[in-house]
Amino acid sequence: MASFGKLFAAFVTAFLFTAAGATAQEVKHYRFAYDQPKTTGYGILGDIFADKLKTLSKGTMLIDQYPGAQLGQEPQVLQLVKSGDVEFCISSSANAATLSPQAGVMSMHFLFRNEAHLIKAIADPEVSKAVKAMIAETVQGARVIGLATLGLRHMYAKREIRKIEDIKGLKVRVQATPTEDTMFPAYGAQIVHMPFGSVYTSLQTGVMDVAENGINVYLANKHYEVAPVLSLTEH
Repeated sequence: MASFGKLFAAFVTAFLFTAAGATAQEVKHYRFAYDQPKTTGYGILGDIFADKLKTLSKGTMLIDQYPGAQLGQEPQVLQLVKSGDVEFCISSSANAATLSPQAGVMSMHFLFRNEAHLIKAIADPEVSKAVKAMIAETVQGARVIGLATLGLRHMYAKREIRKIEDIKGLKVRVQATPTEDTMFPAYGAQIVHMPFGSVYTSLQTGVMDVAENGINVYLANKHYEVAPVLSLTEH
């Protein structure tokens, strides 16, 4: 998933991409890659998709899941999907912006009033239609199948973040998009680009002060061990 129409943010909004060349007639195993552990919502989505595909194909189309960045981080996997080397993946809207810059609009902050507003937007057929059209028009070799979300994003560190002043001067890990590169410096923070797999160690060693993601991702990756204060910023 992801969404547009109502201008979506990277609140762990993610795209499910598929290589354009895959056909329903093929009887084979398909690779489905994502960079989060299978214990996250990504794994739940992967299981639902795999079960549905198996049922609809009467067992002739099977999904092999590769969680935890086994086939690479999201930007690399997106390129593999585009080239047809991987059939399916889940991508955050921020990483999707590496293929379709327009997807970066979904990294804008505070577009949703609350979780209910986010869920309503994700479920809106017009939003889904707009996102699919956006990717179809801007990315050759891939298409969006569906939208999903792991909820609103929050900031976590070794200290509380209650107001804008609390983040000034701090080093914040962000996904590399022009949108996020604009938003966080507007708060006075310093941005640090790095792959998700390096976040834990970087928080531990002080390479960065703050990370931001959904609660599911924060817990599943044990980021609380090195950033014990989760501030519910819902940005």
